[in-house]
Amino acid sequence: MTIAIGEKLPAATFKEKTADGPVEITTEQLFGGKRVVLFAVPGAFTPTCSLNHLPGYLENRDAILAKGVDEIAVLAVNDWHVMGAWAQSSGGLGKIHFLADWDAGFTKAVGLDADLSAGGLGVRSKRYSMLVEDGVVKSLNVEETPGQATVSGAAAMLEQL
Repeated sequence: MTIAIGEKLPAATFKEKTADGPVEITTEQLFGGKRVVLFAVPGAFTPTCSLNHLPGYLENRDAILAKGVDEIAVLAVNDWHVMGAWAQSSGGLGKIHFLADWDAGFTKAVGLDADLSAGGLGVRSKRYSMLVEDGVVKSLNVEETPGQATVSGAAAMLEQL
């Protein structure tokens, strides 16, 4: 069952690459007492994710933060090495969090997993964005059309803030 607006995010632990190696970051650390925009992608380095979804959030980072958002994070069912490389190559390192949900634990817990095995990708995240305040989902935008990043894109999120 998909998480709904007004529900609290489940407890989970992500990994994020830093200069000192991987660090674990919990949902409580990231979302507790903060207003956070989280967007998720089916995979780092995939076409729509790298050419549309992520660039929109990087380009609109300052405008999103100016609307009272404390943090922006992108999540993918990839390992922390891949997410760290994506952060580095995209120019997003240090600007937003690049969260590795390596075992899809969080993604499955919020009911936003997708079996993309037919395309050789295995279990991944659906493409979505959400506004989270102190761990509670305030808005949720799930893409229904593969290869699109419109309802979950940065421009749509800015309109909701």
